[in-house]
Amino acid sequence: MTYETKADALAAPAAPAFVASEIDPAEIATMKETVAAVKSELAALSRQLVERARPALGGTRADPERAAFADGYLRKGLDGGFEVKRFQGNVPGDGGVAVPREIDQMIESTLRSISPIRSVANVVKVGSASYRRLITTGGFASGWVSESAGRPETNTPTFQEVAIPMGELYANPAATQAILDDAMFDVEAWLANEIALDFARAEGTAFVTGTGTDQPRGFLTYPVATTPDATRPFGTVQVVPSGAAGAFPAANPSDRLIDLVHALRAPYRQGAVWVMNANTLSVIRKFKDSTGQFIWQPALAADQPATLLGYPVIEADAMPDIAANSLSIAFGQFRTAYTIAERAETTVLRDPFSNKPFVHFYATRRVGGALVNSEAIKLMRFSAS
Repeated sequence: MTYETKADALAAPAAPAFVASEIDPAEIATMKETVAAVKSELAALSRQLVERARPALGGTRADPERAAFADGYLRKGLDGGFEVKRFQGNVPGDGGVAVPREIDQMIESTLRSISPIRSVANVVKVGSASYRRLITTGGFASGWVSESAGRPETNTPTFQEVAIPMGELYANPAATQAILDDAMFDVEAWLANEIALDFARAEGTAFVTGTGTDQPRGFLTYPVATTPDATRPFGTVQVVPSGAAGAFPAANPSDRLIDLVHALRAPYRQGAVWVMNANTLSVIRKFKDSTGQFIWQPALAADQPATLLGYPVIEADAMPDIAANSLSIAFGQFRTAYTIAERAETTVLRDPFSNKPFVHFYATRRVGGALVNSEAIKLMRFSAS
């Protein structure tokens, strides 16, 4: 093919890369179906992105399941639009509705910030009504031998089983239906706060002085002795006397606190904390060292605890005041010493019938606690010896 001018040559179409007649019609149909499927998926994805980006009332994004629980179940009693989990120990399919994960985490976060022992203890999630743990005592034995000497059998550790007592913790706040119908009332935040406050009050006492019957066993209820770790029975907590009945000694009272610190073995002092109530702390804050400096040091930041002899101080209202033979101060590595076991979900049963015109929200959670390592905690007993 020839062209009479350069313009004709530039205007000539380029040669096709392929001939349409050479493509299999079946392949063309498959390509069209693929393109159509991709367009459909892109359209669905675009709609999802738009829904997620659209702000809900109040300027926050709404989780459909969470909104269905708060606006449907809590406000109106509608049982739908969210995952329903009903359970009871002996009757499947009955016993309440498990709250969505976000609200349950709100409750757990508030519990952790309010309940002092929970913030420093070891917290485990369990899926059954009981929790057992094996503890080794004594450790493995070892020895030195020459290259060609025999290797006799060494002693093995002794295993102790600790069964953590559990109980059902409940709260039963109420609100009128008129308040629940008010769109300005944040029923979700109200319920989470009410449950958390009630649970925290009960936990704060049980983890310290609980009896262990249908509730956690507090670490102050275990037997005590003045003997050291090597000779003290398993499950018995070592106490250090304050040096005076119902008080600190008049001379050098802070020395008794130093004795309490060093009664705890070095591995457990890493991460150890003080636990006492506000009245006991008010006495200790006035102690000074030989140079006239206070041994209590305020926190350097708002979210950090104050320190005593370099260790954080946790205030627990359930700890007893200083009195004759009282166990008013605890010092130890609580994440090793004390274990809290709890079911994962908090269940809520909406009851609009029992106390009209109030709607009750019966919330339950199974919680247990026990001292699992008595060597990781020491107590001060306010006695002369």
